[in-house]
Amino acid sequence: MKTPVQTESKPKPGSSPEEVAHLEMMRTMEVLSHRFAQVLKAEDLSETQYNVLRILRGAPEGIPCGEIGNRMVTRDSDITRLLDRLEKRSLVSRSRESKDRRTVWARITPEGLKLLARLDKPVLATHFELLGHLGAKRLKLLTDLLRLARQPHG
Repeated sequence: MKTPVQTESKPKPGSSPEEVAHLEMMRTMEVLSHRFAQVLKAEDLSETQYNVLRILRGAPEGIPCGEIGNRMVTRDSDITRLLDRLEKRSLVSRSRESKDRRTVWARITPEGLKLLARLDKPVLATHFELLGHLGAKRLKLLTDLLRLARQPHG
C-alpha cells in the first residue's frame, strides 16, 4: 500500500538548502515509518517497542533500564511505561541487581525472542522494498551522509 506523500514539491523562494534537505528527510522518514508501522502492527508492536526488543536481543545478559534510553533510535522519555507494556506481554523481564538494589535490569524473554524471529524476515523484506532500489553504493553514501549530518559541526 502506498502512502500519500508530498513529492517533487518545489522549495519556496528563499528556502535554504538546509531547510530543503531537512524537509526531504522528514518526508522520507514519514514514508519509511508508516510502512514499518504496518509491518509491526501485525504483531501489535510500536516502533519504540520494537526498538527496545532489538536492543535487548543484542544484550542477552540484560542491561540496566536506564541504558535502554541511551541506545534508543528515537528518544522516549518514559522507558518505564514502555517496559511495563512489554513485560505485561511477557516479552521482557525486569529484576533488581543484587549488588545495587537501585539498578533495575531488563532482559528479553524467550517469547520476545520468538516475536523478533517472526519479524526478522518481514522487516528485512520491507527494508529491501523501500530502499533496495538505491543499490549498495548509494545506500553507503546515504548512510555516510546521514551520519555526517548528525555530527556536531565545528
